[in-house]
Amino acid sequence: MIMVTGANGRLASLTLQELAERHVPALGGTRSPAEGQRRLDFDDPTSLNLTGVSTLVLVPAGYAEDDQVITRHQAAVDAAVRNGVSHVVYTSLAGHGDHLGFALAHRATEQLIKSSGLGWTVLRNGLYAELFGALLTWTADGVESAFGDGALAAVARADLAAAAAVVASNPTAHADKTYDLVGEPITAVGIAESLGVAHRTIGLGEYRAQLLADDTLLPFQPPMLASIATSVRHGFLSTTSPDLAQLLGRPLTDPLTVATDTAAAMRRDAS
Repeated sequence: MIMVTGANGRLASLTLQELAERHVPALGGTRSPAEGQRRLDFDDPTSLNLTGVSTLVLVPAGYAEDDQVITRHQAAVDAAVRNGVSHVVYTSLAGHGDHLGFALAHRATEQLIKSSGLGWTVLRNGLYAELFGALLTWTADGVESAFGDGALAAVARADLAAAAAVVASNPTAHADKTYDLVGEPITAVGIAESLGVAHRTIGLGEYRAQLLADDTLLPFQPPMLASIATSVRHGFLSTTSPDLAQLLGRPLTDPLTVATDTAAAMRRDAS
């Protein structure tokens, strides 16, 4: 049986949907289970019952500081070993994302899984096109961001979910492999052009000040978001790879369309 963790999250729920559409039996695990799901709370190791699970799709366990995330993932890997799971599919971070403020927890988790003795596949997911669009800020004159004219090899979340379903459906074919799942490079300027508005670049200092003044953000989030901005702005997140299209056996969803639609929805929500 396949289990997908974080079942109520966007990536995991889409992965479960993909598996259902492929008629592949799968179970969702989450700390707040609905009917037909299993309770899994990575902060409560006693709840981590993976009995009967052969393939675990480990979706990262929520936003938190590195030590907490790594502890959660260690508990999940320990439970997988204890309960006889054969293979772990981990949805990690794209290989060119090592400069990002949240990369360390992903790389540490990859090491935990590879040293566990379990079969493994690492899906190094690029940043979502949905996230890129959502990080543009609407102003009276159009949109602004700290991305400058830097490009991001953004990818639609649904494509990443489809890739996870492909691998989980036949894990032995993907054993001991790491895939870099990124899309075609897009820019904030290109999104603005698709929206028919102007784009204004702000400095990283101004952006960080805006983040620090936002009391809805948790303490670790401003540096995390600032690291995305500077990495895009200075060309560290534009690398492409054929892995995703090859796994899916089809063209990728256009990331510019996805990012543009997300940005447009942000404007409607703010009005």
